[in-house]
Amino acid sequence: MSYNEPEAKIFACSQSVYLAEKIAKEYGVPLGKVTFSKYSDGEFQPSFEESIRGLRVFLVCSTFPSSDNLMELLLMIDAAKRASARHITAVIPYFGWARQDRKDKPRVPIGAKLVAKLLEAAGATRIMTMDLHADQIQGFFEKPVDHLFASTIFLPYVKSLALENLTIASPDMGGSKRAYAYSKFLQSDVVICYKQRKQANVIDTMELIGEVRGRHVILVDDMIDTGGTLAKAADVMIEKGALSVRAICTHAILSGTAYEKIENSKLEELIVTDSIPLKKESTKIKVVSCAPLFAEVMHMVQNNNSISGKFLM
Repeated sequence: MSYNEPEAKIFACSQSVYLAEKIAKEYGVPLGKVTFSKYSDGEFQPSFEESIRGLRVFLVCSTFPSSDNLMELLLMIDAAKRASARHITAVIPYFGWARQDRKDKPRVPIGAKLVAKLLEAAGATRIMTMDLHADQIQGFFEKPVDHLFASTIFLPYVKSLALENLTIASPDMGGSKRAYAYSKFLQSDVVICYKQRKQANVIDTMELIGEVRGRHVILVDDMIDTGGTLAKAADVMIEKGALSVRAICTHAILSGTAYEKIENSKLEELIVTDSIPLKKESTKIKVVSCAPLFAEVMHMVQNNNSISGKFLM
């Protein structure tokens, strides 16, 4: 091995190249070359086009639908293992299937557990991810998990807004811990939204626990899917006398009519990361890149340094 060759290399799945290029630039190495051969029936095969023997490889791949993204990552991990990589770190900015973290009714799978086992069976020696849907998903792994918090990149932006009478809000009861963590650093009040659903992605009723009148409100959540919850929460808060409503969501899934809901809602701004690529632009959506955070933590992992300073929540 040449003395000038880096001790770590970064590769990306096909749908995460946009983010991996930013991470590699921040890290200070070129993005590694990998090609995907595709068969007419849809089957595909990744191939590393450079030696990774004895190196640490970081494989960047958000596992948002379709399932091809997850399958790409599994095949790349297996290929790296068979190419004698020393360490294989799966960098998964958005960990898909995480909403299936428990049996909430009979005869359903625990998808997050299954994905964890698949990653380990493929040969991943470490997992790096950000804002899991549920913290306890880390317990599904027998390998080290670096669970990063997007608060480290969101909080500086929130502080730059210099909003007076600030209130942090959670769009549901499950996100109250996240809301309280943000409020602790911002020294603000907290409001919780209590919602009842008719079915998945369909809200029946929503009530507020707390006061928003005369306040600038920021909703915080780990992801935004259809946008119905945040749009409804913003409308209710404005009706209750809030001066403005913004939302911070780490993962911009934005499926279905989510863009239209956001544009037509009372939300003043939606702040997201680039863990998932936006399908289209929107005047209300601001993207804060998570690439510097991942690059810095990857450096720390490579050099065996503590990453505890990156955990603000």
